[in-house]
Amino acid sequence: MLIDDDADDLEFFSLAIKRINEQVHYIAFTDGMEALRKLSEEASILPDFIFLDLNMPRVAGKQLLVEMKKLRHLSGVPVIIYSTSSETHDMEETRNLGAVDYVVKAPSIKQLSERLEQVINQYKKPPSPA
Repeated sequence: MLIDDDADDLEFFSLAIKRINEQVHYIAFTDGMEALRKLSEEASILPDFIFLDLNMPRVAGKQLLVEMKKLRHLSGVPVIIYSTSSETHDMEETRNLGAVDYVVKAPSIKQLSERLEQVINQYKKPPSPA
């Protein structure tokens, strides 16, 4: 899942994910309040990862992170911040709020793909035994 209000960043993310694996399916929300509403009301929505932008209208990414962490069914879902900010205080604060990692929006699809693949491989759940 990606929560980001910027259409260009959504497209860039989509291209980077497809570069990693054409079969990956993701849900995108351009509004943090709408994402929170959906996640709160529909416990069946259980993404493998949530990538979250910090700078959004209506509800900032940090506040959204705090609210998502209150949702019990999302407790095992890694939240990764996906932001243009490379400020150390943003990285530290979001980790303290429960984000597992921080991805600075890269200038190229290749760089973003490499970073996303690194993060996904680090936090993906092992397959369930059959």
